[in-house]
Amino acid sequence: MNPLLLPPAAVPGMTRHQIDTPALLLDLDAFERNLDRLQSAADAAGVKLRPHGKAHKTPAVALAQIARGAVGICCQKVSEALPFIAAGVTDVHISNEIATPRKAALLAQAALSATMSVCVDDLRQVEMLGAAVEAAKSRLGVFVEIDIGHGRCGVSGATAVLPLVEAIRQHPRLEFRGVQAYHGTLQHLRSFEERREKSASAAARAAEVVADLAAAGVHCAEVTGGGSGSAEFDFASGVFTEVQAGSYAFMDRDYADNEYGGALRFEHAMFLACTVMSTAACAHVVVDAGLKSLTVESGLPSVWPAGPQQQLHYRQASDEHGVIESVDGRLPELGTQLLLVPGHCDPTLNLHDEIVGLRQGVVECVWPVAARGLSR
Repeated sequence: MNPLLLPPAAVPGMTRHQIDTPALLLDLDAFERNLDRLQSAADAAGVKLRPHGKAHKTPAVALAQIARGAVGICCQKVSEALPFIAAGVTDVHISNEIATPRKAALLAQAALSATMSVCVDDLRQVEMLGAAVEAAKSRLGVFVEIDIGHGRCGVSGATAVLPLVEAIRQHPRLEFRGVQAYHGTLQHLRSFEERREKSASAAARAAEVVADLAAAGVHCAEVTGGGSGSAEFDFASGVFTEVQAGSYAFMDRDYADNEYGGALRFEHAMFLACTVMSTAACAHVVVDAGLKSLTVESGLPSVWPAGPQQQLHYRQASDEHGVIESVDGRLPELGTQLLLVPGHCDPTLNLHDEIVGLRQGVVECVWPVAARGLSR
């Protein structure tokens, strides 16, 4: 064996405490219950589920979602879609706009291997896409993105949608599929009632655009959008035909801070395993997981298990270190493995090469995060 070859952090058959840290762990039982819970809710509502690949960047996760009935996945970037297509995912929606002929060409090539769609909110994007699919001899679905309150991408109403639809129809290899209506900030409103109210308002704005398009003779077959924090309202809205939830599979700390109505509260399934590497300070211990193992833009991670009697708190992150303090003064020993619930699963996953799947505390699989770093 080459002594300079890094051994794997985990292999099937290991126990959790044998895994080298920091390592991203997935409780497979909780993960599968999360997938089943949302898919069952979508099926009961007669709404398609198109989970977001940006949340996990892992083909094995996407294939597990599709096996349960998801119609395909979303990706936020064209490059991000490529490992999913290579793994056998045949229907991918790029839930974003593109701005260069080079990206349009890459998307048009991908459309030779899978059913692809993308968003537009500008006539120049339509022209680039039309030229690219004509050159590649492929076909592409196109959604016009509308702004329903997020204030990021998308046009403001049917009057702005109509010229885009007309432009799409001028290209025989492009197909107008419908509208994308996404409101990201409402996903993280803590109050259940406020989230329900804002979700209803956002859905009403989408419905108004669809009705105005119909009055102008444009049939909008699909309305895609929504997310993990609004899914139960999106399903009941009668507006969305497809929901793009992502974080539900893992349930990070930020989403868990929301209030839920009950049926669609998901379980924590993803954890960052870390190890106490220093106990020299009397008031805290230091673990081997900092900013290069998790992100903190949505707040610091929590120490698992959580609850009203929580004693350990992750208080500070630096590049490779995390400081953990104790409420009651009792601190873990050197070498103790701890589990953290990341504040935001999406960018945290982008820091890791693999997900270690465990069942009943034993490693069952190691899944490559194959789309890690693919942000083009």
